[in-house]
Amino acid sequence: MNKKLFIALLGVAALTSCNEYNKLYKSTDNDYKYEAAKAYFAEGQYSKATTILNEQIGLRKGSTQAEESLFLLGLSYMMNGEYSTAALTFQRYYKVYMRGQYVEQARYNAGRSLYLASPEARLDQGGTYSAIQELQLFLEFFPNSDKKEEVQNMIFELQDKLVMKEYLAAKLYYNLGTYMGNNYLSAIITAENALKEYPYTYLREDLSLLVLKAKYQQAENSVAEKREERYRETVDEYYGFKNEFPNSKYIKEVEKIYEDAKQHVTSEES
Repeated sequence: MNKKLFIALLGVAALTSCNEYNKLYKSTDNDYKYEAAKAYFAEGQYSKATTILNEQIGLRKGSTQAEESLFLLGLSYMMNGEYSTAALTFQRYYKVYMRGQYVEQARYNAGRSLYLASPEARLDQGGTYSAIQELQLFLEFFPNSDKKEEVQNMIFELQDKLVMKEYLAAKLYYNLGTYMGNNYLSAIITAENALKEYPYTYLREDLSLLVLKAKYQQAENSVAEKREERYRETVDEYYGFKNEFPNSKYIKEVEKIYEDAKQHVTSEES
């Protein structure tokens, strides 16, 4: 938070109390209400602050206080855990005040709010994509910001969540097996696409194992004329896995798949 704003907030913290709120809200003294809103924020009473600030923004349109009110409103929503609303407020701020006093902080807080609102991996990840986009925009506008490393780490965490989403989807396909179609092929495609899009993911070994297992199961469940070809693909996948993860924690499982698959490949050189 801007130091001057922080000091101002502390300076007015004594203005309010719970008993005064109803009387304050009905007051026509907008200067007093404006200072009280800042005091509520300083005291951690964010819901009260947002109610008054929303009113004051309209009344003070075109003034420096309107700019400060809008930024403070975003902070109030953010501190109150209303992250989606906070993000929208900060976005509104930097669109209205493109060269405003708090524009860097507003762009950062918009991204962080969306980061905090990002759903767990099993759910729809539209919010996660929005968070990544907002944080990337921050880095474009402020490439030398002292928050650069923190923002990059948030992006990496969000990307990990997207990878987990794909891994869970691939795993679900694998577990469905041949139920109502060839779900092993869907597992392979989903996992391989995730590996291409996120080549440095922490789930790379797990995704690669899933591809190997799915190719093996696809071979096991193939019609006779396709079986050897698919066992050969399994063996090829094994070699790729072994080269990349020679000390894999899954090595026993991987070797077992290989030993079985190679027996079905007539021309395989062991």
